[in-house]
Amino acid sequence: MVIKLIVFGVVTAGLLIISRTSLQMRGSHGFFRFFAWESILLLMLLNMDSWHIGKSESSLLIIARLCLIVSLYLVLDGVRLLHFVGKSKGIRDDDTLISLEKTTVLVTSGLYKFIRHPMYSSLLFFVWGVFFLSPSWLGGGVTMISMLFLNAAAKAEESENIHYFGEAYRAYIQNSKRFIPFVY
Repeated sequence: MVIKLIVFGVVTAGLLIISRTSLQMRGSHGFFRFFAWESILLLMLLNMDSWHIGKSESSLLIIARLCLIVSLYLVLDGVRLLHFVGKSKGIRDDDTLISLEKTTVLVTSGLYKFIRHPMYSSLLFFVWGVFFLSPSWLGGGVTMISMLFLNAAAKAEESENIHYFGEAYRAYIQNSKRFIPFVY
């Protein structure tokens, strides 16, 4: 338990450093993202003892692994697209954005053709994967809190993107889903 508290404190300190500017702007996506990250960290620490590989195969473990694989794919391809297509060179003048988010070109190809937030979608799949490793009422509550903060972050980011990209982003919203292709 002491090790988990130390890990929570150290990781939280790092997230505070990354999010320091966003936390001063309550409506920014980074504000909500910080609390999503914190709840995900809490869920990971709650279920940490269930991460060992020697578990017997169960349907929940298979679901957990599938969610984690989907999460990994979404984050890797999302980062690739943001970097190469979005031209995230860090020149965008917004201190609440981390460098990867400072895209200068609206990305609407690849994953982004179907979903506007592959990175947040990745975190959603990650949360569910971690939850299914060791489901509990407390873990379910933390999972729901994570989902609420990720949804709030995505909505705030959409407002920011409308401000930056204008009508092009409004049109993009009409042709894509937030997190899950063809669904939501």
